Amino acid sequence: MPELPEVEAVCAVVRRALAGRTVVAFRILRRRICSPQRPATVERAVAGRRFLAVERRGKAIEIRLDGATLWIHLRMTGNLYRIANARLRAHTVSAYFVLDDGGVLVFDDPRGLGVLRLGPAPPTGLDPLNPEFTAARFVELARRGRGAIKTWLLDQHRIAGLGNIYAAEALFEAGIDPRRSPDSLRRPRLERLHGAIVRILTDAVESASLAYQRPGGFADGERFDPAVYGREGLPCLRCGRPIRRLVQGGRSTYLCPGCQR
Repeated sequence: MPELPEVEAVCAVVRRALAGRTVVAFRILRRRICSPQRPATVERAVAGRRFLAVERRGKAIEIRLDGATLWIHLRMTGNLYRIANARLRAHTVSAYFVLDDGGVLVFDDPRGLGVLRLGPAPPTGLDPLNPEFTAARFVELARRGRGAIKTWLLDQHRIAGLGNIYAAEALFEAGIDPRRSPDSLRRPRLERLHGAIVRILTDAVESASLAYQRPGGFADGERFDPAVYGREGLPCLRCGRPIRRLVQGGRSTYLCPGCQR
């Protein structure tokens, strides 16, 4: 599933594809992606509009046109990229923009779980790459946190954009067991976790922007090397103990039992 760094990389692709362009036509091929809005209504609202800007809102992509705003959530397998001609689109494309230079921006979604709506993106929690995401604010939120901190970090109403991979990596860097409760951690450990979240996401955005190709994995050219995620049974890069995998909230969590407490 695309996480914050991958969504940021997709935003960069959309900016390049739409910069200075006007959308000549817009087609929705999977009706459910815009439900309960009508496809014809969305198509008419977008066609003929000039591109203004694209922004990331948590894990959502907001496309602003002159007179309309559109938001897209990629969900598990969605991706946005440019092709030369609409006839070349894959059969998994859910929607596409025909541009005034002849190119086409496609919303490709093999599993068909993506979302596309007219209007601004829904409100979310704090963005971890926004200046408002301070250590003090993070500590304040965590003081009221209950349950496992890994699951707590994935709640998009608290922290928008932080996903499974990078939550596991940040907890490892901060030396925190993902099963700990947020309100059980002292301020210095929470501040360390805040710093780890910001550093890891910043590095991952740079890496994904260089080499992102598809959701769900790392491209050969990416420089982000997970320390624990996906490394079950392999030795910890710090202490040498085998990395463990456990399930939290239906998602895989990876940790080092020696380094994380």
